Amino acid sequence: MIYSQRRDAISAPLVMLFDGVCHLCKGSVQFVLKRDPQARFRFATLQSDFGAAQLEHYHITERSLSSVLLVEDGQVYEKSTALLRIARSLNAGWPLLYGFLIVPRPLRDWVYDFIGNRRYRWFGKMNQCWVPDQDVSDRFLD
Repeated sequence: MIYSQRRDAISAPLVMLFDGVCHLCKGSVQFVLKRDPQARFRFATLQSDFGAAQLEHYHITERSLSSVLLVEDGQVYEKSTALLRIARSLNAGWPLLYGFLIVPRPLRDWVYDFIGNRRYRWFGKMNQCWVPDQDVSDRFLD
């Protein structure tokens, strides 16, 4: 699903909103950090004030706490579409994954949901939101 920007949107070049207590999500952010040498991405947890403001701003319901969201050029992308658009902006061969956009979204999102619904069981859950290391903390918006 894509959500359009209203006039008063808070935006940065590319903002990845993620579940701050999920080990898989934390790993995804660390993956992006290592493959984003131009520092195009900014990050925020969905549980943060900034994340909550974005959810409210784009009229996104709480169900999105189970999804990575990408804010890009005033649009919000979720689930598999967000991940493919994130991959498109990374270095090395990762942009090639964007070709999977030709797979019908219901099928891509089914795979995304299958993993997402089991992420705490498979990868674990933290008791509190992850705090980034000092060397990348300026890229976090919470």
